[in-house]
Amino acid sequence: MKPNSFLPGLALALAAVCAHAHEYQLGRIFIGHPYAHATGPGQTTGEGFLKLKNDGKDDRLLSASASVSRSVELHSMTMEGDVMHMREVDSVDLLSGKTVEFKPGGFHIMFVGLKAPLKIAERFPMKLKFAKAGEVTVEVIVQAVGTGAHQH
Repeated sequence: MKPNSFLPGLALALAAVCAHAHEYQLGRIFIGHPYAHATGPGQTTGEGFLKLKNDGKDDRLLSASASVSRSVELHSMTMEGDVMHMREVDSVDLLSGKTVEFKPGGFHIMFVGLKAPLKIAERFPMKLKFAKAGEVTVEVIVQAVGTGAHQH
């Protein structure tokens, strides 16, 4: 083993640890670890995830926007028997005192019409718009599939 040959792996591991440590706050809404899954060449859609905790009055997430894609949609995913259904939703309720987790298999953010593949360790801004709290821009970190915030 060459000296310092472990440094690239160590750097990637440290980036993964640091990736799990970013949070934002807008009024009494706490936004935990916005991230997206890396995508492959030619893939036209990507998925984004985060956690929203509402310590204030009832609110709603109305929309998300980012320059990495033609459009950004809020989606829900449900199982009906053995069939998974993904649907765009107009908004996501954030009830007082509750947490809503956007994660694989549930609510998620779809980046539709990606302008380029989302590559591991890249970062991009995404604006979130809430009915009462207003707007906030967060930084989305691109991670490998299977390394989401909900797993640590």
